[in-house]
Amino acid sequence: MSFFNDLKSSLEEAVEIKNGAKAPAKVVRYDVADVRAIREQLNVSQSEMAKALGTSVDTIKSWELKRRNPTGLAAKVLATIQANPAFYYELAAR
Repeated sequence: MSFFNDLKSSLEEAVEIKNGAKAPAKVVRYDVADVRAIREQLNVSQSEMAKALGTSVDTIKSWELKRRNPTGLAAKVLATIQANPAFYYELAAR
């Protein structure tokens, strides 16, 4: 029952945070990457970037057109590439 109790407690805490009764312990936010600017800075095509990131060209296009935003690991990887363009070339080589 410990797992159930932990899960129940977590859900109750999430509701308190959502309702403003409690502040979150930690909030992590990433700026939405300008994928087109990053890609142009690297001088690579949409298909090259898609291959290096392990995603589809359609996903790259959606990010560039702001129909969707990169989230999770993709957002972290793009932030790393933006800060350190050499990281992209390391990914692309694998």
